[in-house]
Amino acid sequence: MEEKHSGSTTIAPTVLNTIARLTSLATPGVTAMAPVFPSAGRASHTDADGVKIVVKDSIIYVDVYLVVDGAENVRVVAEAVQQRVTRAISEMVGMEVAAVNVHVTNIELEA
Repeated sequence: MEEKHSGSTTIAPTVLNTIARLTSLATPGVTAMAPVFPSAGRASHTDADGVKIVVKDSIIYVDVYLVVDGAENVRVVAEAVQQRVTRAISEMVGMEVAAVNVHVTNIELEA
């Protein structure tokens, strides 16, 4: 028996923001989110909590702004964030992620 679906599903940009933010914070080596830098010419759907999301033709572009633990390799942490955020968005909402740009704005060093 065939199931018929009617209507549509809309995913709020804040959902994408939350997925990217929580996934980033759960990545070992990330200590905090950082403020989003303003960018000229790119209107984003959400600019809060260290995450900028742009959805264009159902394809997602993500910018995350992070503070990284100074004892960690920054490049390795950034690559892990890229992989985890891409996978989390793809699996949770089923949308294509074109890019996850990681901006490390500071490192946290123990005194």
